[in-house]
Amino acid sequence: MLYRLAILCLLSISSQGQQPNIIYIMSDDHDADAISAYNKKLIATPNMDRIAKDGIRFTNCFVGNSICSPVRATVLTGQHSHSNGIKDNRTPFDGSKITLPKLLKEAGYQTAIIGKWHLHSLPTGFDYWAVLPGQGVYYSTRLINMKNDTVRYNEYATSLITNQTLSWLREQRDPAKPFFVMMHHKAPHRNWVPELKWLEVLSKKKFPEPPTLYADTVGKGTAFKHQRMSILKDMTLCIDLKIDPQYIMDIPHLRPDSNEIRSYNSFMNSIPEYQRIKMKTIFAERGRLLQKLKPTGKELLKLKYQWYMQDYLACIASVDESVGQILNYLDESGLSENTMIIYTSDQGFYLGENGWFDKRFMYDVSMQTPLLIKWKGKIKPGSVNTSLVQNIDFAPTMLDVAGVIAPVWMQGLSLKPIITGRQNELSRKELYYRYYEYPIDHYVIPHIGLREKQFKLIYFYTAKEWEFYDLKNDPQEQKNLIRIPKYQAEIERMKKKLVETKSQYKDTEPVGEMK
Repeated sequence: MLYRLAILCLLSISSQGQQPNIIYIMSDDHDADAISAYNKKLIATPNMDRIAKDGIRFTNCFVGNSICSPVRATVLTGQHSHSNGIKDNRTPFDGSKITLPKLLKEAGYQTAIIGKWHLHSLPTGFDYWAVLPGQGVYYSTRLINMKNDTVRYNEYATSLITNQTLSWLREQRDPAKPFFVMMHHKAPHRNWVPELKWLEVLSKKKFPEPPTLYADTVGKGTAFKHQRMSILKDMTLCIDLKIDPQYIMDIPHLRPDSNEIRSYNSFMNSIPEYQRIKMKTIFAERGRLLQKLKPTGKELLKLKYQWYMQDYLACIASVDESVGQILNYLDESGLSENTMIIYTSDQGFYLGENGWFDKRFMYDVSMQTPLLIKWKGKIKPGSVNTSLVQNIDFAPTMLDVAGVIAPVWMQGLSLKPIITGRQNELSRKELYYRYYEYPIDHYVIPHIGLREKQFKLIYFYTAKEWEFYDLKNDPQEQKNLIRIPKYQAEIERMKKKLVETKSQYKDTEPVGEMK
């Protein structure tokens, strides 16, 4: 099968010219609102913005299961979680599967992945790989190499992943072959430990609060009330916000437990001493403020939100710097003339909306992800597209760009006609979503649903509760309209469509009666 695909690819390319190189850059938990091409209120990301300025920005890109491992499996296979076998963050990926890098390799590409893998198995289908163990750490970063040795580096994770990628591009790849590189950053995944230079900048800033930061649970469903994603209640002071335990040991409602203290000491000790001393000075200001104010409720939430934003965005500043290094290398080497660059995240992330952090929910903040693509001479600079696209589309798109026909079992659609301006919309009018992992980590109840341009239908099937949102009139998804009479026709239409779509994607795992 792979041989036939390779022949088809070669026949296609012989009539179209040289195969383009592809660099796929994916960060972890990078919400679109933390890219200035999408939202200028939080942070400037000039290098990511370069991709948008020179290429295309998608404003309606979503994932099918907003959690780390399932997204990575979807990118590799072009399939939803139930088809690729990775529904949660704990199931090992089957390395024998046919995947995007294997198909590109058969088509003549040299393939590499550097950075976060997080699929509980070793990569296959790559000519070169160096991956983080598990989630990885920000300092004293380790990489597993192709000899299956784990090597420790005295580099910040974002810099290490970037430098390793540049080293492969400059010194190890075969210049006679087109290349496909996946550069996967750890940042800005929790627990957020920034580089000192960016912490010094961002810790001085105050960020606008989202309108729903202080939202309560009145009128909300079981899932909303049951989650453990609250900045106020679930974000730790010592681990997440780097407060030295000494400052809060005598404040009963803030006192850390022994696990928090051990974790704090562990990650602090991983930071090089000269940086750690300066960072602890910055974090000490937070501790002294807590000592002085002993805040509770909204006042505590207000402080935690600001500190969260400072650290999260400082991690992103390093990723933007990394993107700039890659873009500069491509320009200097002349490779940008025939290289497609994709920037995205494994999913969205709550930046205080509903008073939350993390992801998992089908609500747009979590389900949506940034997507920026640059391909010189093929994409009109400054393009913006509003079509509903999903991460199942990434693999078919890259295959199409390479001249390879996507296997029929891939469930996504190629975005090549959109990015090259041949069409504005995909034929698909709705996106399928299903979240499984419970109760691990954040107690988000399993759910299934459809998202259209205007309406969204969600079924929390273990709680037997439906939610329906009019995204045009309620983009923040605060008003569940499931019982509002004027929407009943739309709701019934979408319930029927959900059943049809579930069947279309061959998702046979039951969710009870969807009535």
